[in-house]
Amino acid sequence: MLGNPMNVPPVSIAAAKAALIEQYANPRLRRRATMLWGTRGVGKSSIVRQVAEHFGVPLVDLRLTTIEPVDLRGAIYADESQSRTVWFPPEFLPGPETPDGILFLDELTAADQRLQISAYSLILDRRVGHYRLPDGWQVVAAGNASFHGAVSHDMGTALADRMFHLHVQTAIDAFLAYAMAQGLAPEVMAYLKVRPDRLDDTAAQLAADHLVGASPRGWEDVSHVLQAGLGDAARRVFVQGRIGAANAAEFFGVLRELQSGADVVRLLAARAGPETAALLPGTLDGLYGLVYGLLAAVRDDAAMARALEIVEQLPDIRGAVPLPIREVQTLAMELLAQKALESGLEGVILQSPSYARYLEARERGQRRG
Repeated sequence: MLGNPMNVPPVSIAAAKAALIEQYANPRLRRRATMLWGTRGVGKSSIVRQVAEHFGVPLVDLRLTTIEPVDLRGAIYADESQSRTVWFPPEFLPGPETPDGILFLDELTAADQRLQISAYSLILDRRVGHYRLPDGWQVVAAGNASFHGAVSHDMGTALADRMFHLHVQTAIDAFLAYAMAQGLAPEVMAYLKVRPDRLDDTAAQLAADHLVGASPRGWEDVSHVLQAGLGDAARRVFVQGRIGAANAAEFFGVLRELQSGADVVRLLAARAGPETAALLPGTLDGLYGLVYGLLAAVRDDAAMARALEIVEQLPDIRGAVPLPIREVQTLAMELLAQKALESGLEGVILQSPSYARYLEARERGQRRG
């Protein structure tokens, strides 16, 4: 397959999740299956789990590459009273006692083609053998297309015509929001904010015929490596082994600058004014490293109040090259406000003179604009 033969525009993982939530909420739309297409590690399985959690309904997650056709169709036995063979459905498929939920058929396009026949019966007819899926259940499938560089069997038009298709792509803002919620390493978030093209390099990986490359899931693992407290040599080995040598070399080069550009601990302990200004970073990497480092460090009222003071002083930076100070300051204030709402620290925001002065300066700028 050349190009993108699906003929559907890409959507972010957040947009796909929102669409699935609205689909499940509509009983008629819920009965039509949805297929999520996307590269590895983009978060397809995660959003299906989140939709089930959103509605508080059970999720049956079937990784089709790990089961046999008989596992889905069930076991056959001889019913002497009927003088025929019949099928016992598998226990993991929901019965009438569980009227609502989500059935997730993951890795559909990579599954054994004999297994796909049974999976297609669930998608097309909501039944397999004598088993029938309860009316309140939604079927969501996921897989990779051949142009994603994965093992994939082509899907026929007859099947494709019976599903909604969402082409999910990585979006840096959605990943960073997820990273902050999961407490990933601030160095990873800062690096990807400046270099969003490194979030997923599947195209470059395929062009170079490389086995290992960067993906959202890979960067999450890199974060875990950084947070594990490994020695320098072991840390480099694991990062290279997860995102590839070239990506790792660039990341470690920036990592040194991130770690030396802004000492968040010293900044939080410094006094506002010249003492703080002297510790502010003078590079773009260091600037974003400071922002995400502050987000990771803010855990109480005092740290939040001090972080707002530091961000207010960002215009004091006098770097060797022009920096997008106002843009980064706006991002930092928005992220701190969001964290305050999520952490019950919104009172600090409302009482902060630094935040009030920031809002006043922003309003004056908008009036002049």
